[in-house]
Amino acid sequence: MTPQPHADFYEQGIDLFNQGRFFECHEAWEEIWKRSDGELKVFYQGLIQAAVAILHAQRGNLEGARSLYRKASAKLDSIPHEHMGLAIGELRIELKKFIELATRANGSPLAAPPQLRRISKSSA
Repeated sequence: MTPQPHADFYEQGIDLFNQGRFFECHEAWEEIWKRSDGELKVFYQGLIQAAVAILHAQRGNLEGARSLYRKASAKLDSIPHEHMGLAIGELRIELKKFIELATRANGSPLAAPPQLRRISKSSA
């Protein structure tokens, strides 16, 4: 089997994230993260940590969710509002709301997790 190009892992990760398959999207993005460096590596690590924060919240590990959320935020806060075809600014806002609500849910069903909105290339 030939390895998938980086773009395939990136797009696959976005699709998996939006399907609520946070462990699987983490695995897809990790393949790119391992081969990246500099700001790109930070970007992928922030996305991975955001996905894992949501996964922890869904599994009831609220301390893990808060911890990964803080790590993800530290990385994603330095990323432009729109980056690599995604609305990262919206993700930051929605992720913060999701984690805040999850940590107050006290066993109640969680709100829908955030989505990664793709930005039209023609709007640039």
